[in-house]
Amino acid sequence: MIEKSIKIQLNGGLEARPVAMLVQVASQHESSVYIETEGKRVNAKSIMGMMSLALNSGEAVTVITNGSDEQEAMNSMEDYLSGEKN
Repeated sequence: MIEKSIKIQLNGGLEARPVAMLVQVASQHESSVYIETEGKRVNAKSIMGMMSLALNSGEAVTVITNGSDEQEAMNSMEDYLSGEKN
């Protein structure tokens, strides 16, 4: 299991389209992927769960990956959330 704090660097934060893209990125991996903020932990492969967080650009979240490709999943999530692969 890997846990890492990542600052969201997406213009406009995580609204509908960016959330859908994030769910696609997370779903490409076999590992479980969770986003945690303010005591709430949500499955990053769940569009409804991710929308419930209402995250904004500049906020820091904890990304948790666990499984056979956890490092690749973490790298993908970090690249997406930091705005490097949009």
